[in-house]
Amino acid sequence: MDWFKGIEFANKGFFWLLLLIPVMVGWYIWRQEKLQGSLRMSAMSGFLKVKSSYLFLRHYSIVLKSLALIALIVALARPQSALSWQDTTTEGIDIVIATDISGSMLAEDLKPNRLEAGKNIAIDFIKDRPDDRIGLVVFSGESFTQCPLTIDHDVLINLFKDITNGMIEDGTAIGMGLATAVNRLKESEAKSKVIILLTDGSNTSGSIPPATAAEIAKQMNVRVYTVGVGTKGYAPYPMKTPFGVQYQQVPVTIDESTLSNIAKITGGQYFRATNNEKLKQIYQQIDKLEKAKIAVTQYHKKTERFLPFALLALVLLLLDFLLKNTWFKGALT
Repeated sequence: MDWFKGIEFANKGFFWLLLLIPVMVGWYIWRQEKLQGSLRMSAMSGFLKVKSSYLFLRHYSIVLKSLALIALIVALARPQSALSWQDTTTEGIDIVIATDISGSMLAEDLKPNRLEAGKNIAIDFIKDRPDDRIGLVVFSGESFTQCPLTIDHDVLINLFKDITNGMIEDGTAIGMGLATAVNRLKESEAKSKVIILLTDGSNTSGSIPPATAAEIAKQMNVRVYTVGVGTKGYAPYPMKTPFGVQYQQVPVTIDESTLSNIAKITGGQYFRATNNEKLKQIYQQIDKLEKAKIAVTQYHKKTERFLPFALLALVLLLLDFLLKNTWFKGALT
């Protein structure tokens, strides 16, 4: 039955009045039993001419009144046909994550270590942004693109999981990593272009100074969020020895002034992640800062549909009145 398809009710509470129907029918049955009398006859031949259909029709009034009450309750509930639609326009965001994979990223001040913590939290960030194109650049003593900008985040996440320390020459080429990330965005036509650069050290190698790479990013309207990863002071670092892995406390040397300068030049922000929870919060903050701009125009149209039910209730009551005072007047009493 499609009678109420696409219909909403403004006053649904009136449907509780439907509980009156069984009460009304029960009262009618009880009343009929009270009004029934008994009469002894010597023969029934004189009553055989009474048609059984008339005996059934004697209950027409309660049927019509019940249907009229149901129609009236539906009308009071104010059925409405609801039509809504919306127009949306989205300004996309292209993001490149540039992550340091140098040997110092194996320090275990973040768990299980800086590199793995950065990977896991970045993957969660990627999963929360299904509509953005995201790419991945890794750097150490050199830099290369692990994954170009893509909307296929399953592929991106698998490539993210594959990165390990030792893939390229050791060192920390922050300028090279940033320049490679900027290069991945040079053909982008997105309204917003973003780089998230994560490192735990200072620029020690590479042919491009970080400030120069930042200026190139600025010219291309690329905003850079820099993240310094590592606790303050000393961090436990696993050292392989003839007696197995032993831990040594190594100083944390993050070039915060350089990272802050990169962010300032490009209009981004610098963050410091001293533990897993702090790094997670940083990604959440960047996620909020870089939301896609969505313009939504909503249209709603509702049309009242109570009138047919109100008219039906009126017709049923009029029919009951007319039958009671014309065709069935005295016939069923």
